[in-house]
Amino acid sequence: MPGKYRIIAICGSTRNDSINLSLIGAIKSLFGKEIDFDVFAGLSLLPHFNPDLDNENPPQEVDSFRKRIRIADGVLISTPEYALGTPGSLKNAIDWTVSSMEFSHKPVALITAASQGEKSHASLLDTLTIIESNITAESQLVISFAKTKIKGASITDLKTLEAIKQVMNALLRSIRNNAVGTKS
Repeated sequence: MPGKYRIIAICGSTRNDSINLSLIGAIKSLFGKEIDFDVFAGLSLLPHFNPDLDNENPPQEVDSFRKRIRIADGVLISTPEYALGTPGSLKNAIDWTVSSMEFSHKPVALITAASQGEKSHASLLDTLTIIESNITAESQLVISFAKTKIKGASITDLKTLEAIKQVMNALLRSIRNNAVGTKS
């Protein structure tokens, strides 16, 4: 196996003690030998999307965010659901990448860890599909009743643990396939 793969892990919550940030920590512990994780928890630092600022000199926070996605081999998004939808700060971050196309053909795993999660997950999946991210059925997961399955940086539910391993292995396969495709 080559060196570690680089994955930017984006937490869809702005809370410091977010269950999704804890989940990213648990995944980092599970896959730390194979993956170099760049955890992005700075959604609240990105300015509101403004098409007038979306040019060759975007705000510095946006430029930095885009570069982190660009140099990553893949993206892991772990997000809650707010009022049956995608958190506004996460949607805002993704909006900043539409014209610059950082997600285009980039392998992506999407985990929605929430009380329910299905509606937010479907909405975000539509967004990721329209911006041409490389997301498969195997690289996505909804974890309903997440607070009963994740404690601190541990995944306490065995079915959830196995499902997360499958999602991450699917992401790694997509990254490998993407690397082979770019060499041919």
